Amino acid sequence: MRTVKIAVCDDDKNMQEILRHKIETCCGERGTACHIVCLDTGGEVLREEPDILFLDICMPSQSGMDVAKELRQRRLGTILIFVTALSEYVFDAFDVGAFHYLVKPFDDEKLKSVLDGALRRWEESVAAQPGAAVGHSGAEQGGRQKESEFLLVKRGGVSTRVAFDDIFYAEVFNRKVILHTRHGDIEYYGKLTELSEKAGNDFYRTHRAYLVNLRYVEKYTASAVWLEQGKAPVAKKQFAGFVRRYMRYINERRGD
Repeated sequence: MRTVKIAVCDDDKNMQEILRHKIETCCGERGTACHIVCLDTGGEVLREEPDILFLDICMPSQSGMDVAKELRQRRLGTILIFVTALSEYVFDAFDVGAFHYLVKPFDDEKLKSVLDGALRRWEESVAAQPGAAVGHSGAEQGGRQKESEFLLVKRGGVSTRVAFDDIFYAEVFNRKVILHTRHGDIEYYGKLTELSEKAGNDFYRTHRAYLVNLRYVEKYTASAVWLEQGKAPVAKKQFAGFVRRYMRYINERRGD
């Protein structure tokens, strides 16, 4: 049974202890053997080479972002979770392949959800190694998958099969859903919520009236997403969630 090595790097001793206790509790509840170390500096992180790292960004000797960049330069596969009171570094977190970005304060359920996802990824990487075993045998496939690879659109008595991978984005207008696809626009009467549920994790609802396919995102700001074809607005309350989901999507694609 392999033990996962988890590090907490924060210059605040109180935060170290809080996170250590919560992580230990979460691992115990899911039956995962863990070894937790609390660290004060980036140098200690690089010596420890943990499997999962909870890393503060604002530290006096070396910023967490610099530590993360050095980890990646060394090609270490550490699963990186930033823990910070500042939300403006989320773009930098994306650049260093962070698994998640926790903004203080966060509740226990949020921490548990993020840690569980990180542990599943660690378990998958260990399971891929010949003869390896992990401390938790019940890891399930995370996330909501597509119901199928195609959407069946009914218009005027005619049913048309549309591949989800061909959809750049969808929008709703006057009770109609408009699919912007590689083969042109397709309109039908329906609800964006239902489409979102069928489309799965490769799609994200950036706005109440827009659903985008993450595979076609080329750039984004706090107010808009540009796709290979077209542009969709981003609602203010959806931006942080979009960035987190897109970060996960990119990381998942890197692991394919």
